[in-house]
Amino acid sequence: MIDAVVFDLDGVILDSEELWDEVREELARERGGRWSDRAQADMMGMSSREWSRYMHEVVGLSEPPEEINREVVRRLEAIYVRRMLDGYEELLPLIDGAVDAVRRIGARWPLGLASSSNRELIDRALEVSGLAPLFRETVSSEEVARGKPAPDAYLEAARRLGVEASRCAAVEDSANGIRSAHAAGMRVIAIPNRAFPPPDEVLALAAVVLESIAALESSVVDG
Repeated sequence: MIDAVVFDLDGVILDSEELWDEVREELARERGGRWSDRAQADMMGMSSREWSRYMHEVVGLSEPPEEINREVVRRLEAIYVRRMLDGYEELLPLIDGAVDAVRRIGARWPLGLASSSNRELIDRALEVSGLAPLFRETVSSEEVARGKPAPDAYLEAARRLGVEASRCAAVEDSANGIRSAHAAGMRVIAIPNRAFPPPDEVLALAAVVLESIAALESSVVDG
């Protein structure tokens, strides 16, 4: 039996994985880093501490990780603020059907969120989208020891919700996110990211794979 549902944010509710990619690539090229196609895949799901260290050590930015983190978050938050001022209904990169799906699932189960985004970006995105009141608990991977694919963020979300992880369903899009939720012992509902699709062997970890979040119904969560 499922007693709570935990959503990912980027790639599930927000079509923002490519925004993260663009901002980090732009910063790397501006500052003489060694950007590669592998960098986005490697960093997807990492906590802010992990990906900023990756940008410093692997991509080769000279600035310390803390400064890299601040600059990426500053640029992304500026995008969200600009979108909010211009009107989020048209400009915030919400995935089609995501708001209705969250409301539909939240009408039956308490909701949590386990995201690799920084805390300020989570709060800003949920505020701008109007979804903040629907989530009982939210966790940023910067608040736990390890980012995805480690299970820490999902385990912490379950702890804060007061629900055993094995009695939670997780809604994920990325390879590292699916691995994370599966490692936490949750029932994984995969909605493959179209820009960065998980390999088949990772999708095999999911209890169910959906074409889009619009197909997320209570019957899918229950199994």
